[in-house]
Amino acid sequence: MTESGSIRRCAWCGTDPLYVAYHDTEWGVPEYDARALWEKLVLDGFQAGLAWITILRKRESLRAAFDGFDPVKVAAYDDADRARLLADPGVIRSRAKIDSAIRGAQIFLEMQENGEDFSAWLWSFVDGKPIQGARPTPADVPSQTPESVAMAKALKARGFNFCGPVIVYAFMQATGMVNDHVQTCLRHEPVRAMSVD
Repeated sequence: MTESGSIRRCAWCGTDPLYVAYHDTEWGVPEYDARALWEKLVLDGFQAGLAWITILRKRESLRAAFDGFDPVKVAAYDDADRARLLADPGVIRSRAKIDSAIRGAQIFLEMQENGEDFSAWLWSFVDGKPIQGARPTPADVPSQTPESVAMAKALKARGFNFCGPVIVYAFMQATGMVNDHVQTCLRHEPVRAMSVD
C-alpha cells in the first residue's frame, strides 16, 4: 500500500504520476465498449514480458500507429503496415505481437459479422457484472482465477494470441470485470459502487 499523506493506494502503482493517474481514474472501472475492450486486450498482449508502465508510456504512440485501434483498419493491415510498425520506435516492435493484434482485429470483426457482441461475450465469463474482490493486502490478490482460465481458453479457441490466464486476469482487473483494488485503497469503494446490479 502506498501512502501520499493520508491517501492510500494499491502498492503496484508506486509514485510515478502516469501510473498513479491510471490507478486513480482507469484501473478497475467497468468497461463495456467492445472496441475499447479489444484495445485493452491488445495492449495487455503487448505487455507480455514487459512492465505495464512501459505500455502506458507508449500507449498514445501505439494508438497513433494502430489507427486508434480501429478494428476495421487494423484488420486490413498488410505487409507494408507490418514493416511500418516494426520500424516505429513508438510501438512494441515484436512481429508476433503485431501479427496478433492484426489477427485479433479480424476475429473481432468475424464475431461482429456473426452477430456476436464482443463485450457481452467477454462479460459472460463473470455473469455480466464485476466480481467484487475483498483483498485485505496485495498478497491476497491472485495472478489468475478460474474465470481468467476459462476466458483465456475461449480466446485461444477463437484464435487470439498472447492471452494466457495471467494476462487475461490482468485484463479483467483493468477493465473492471473484477474489483481488485485492495480494501484499504481509496478506489476500492468507488469502483465497487460502479457495479451494475
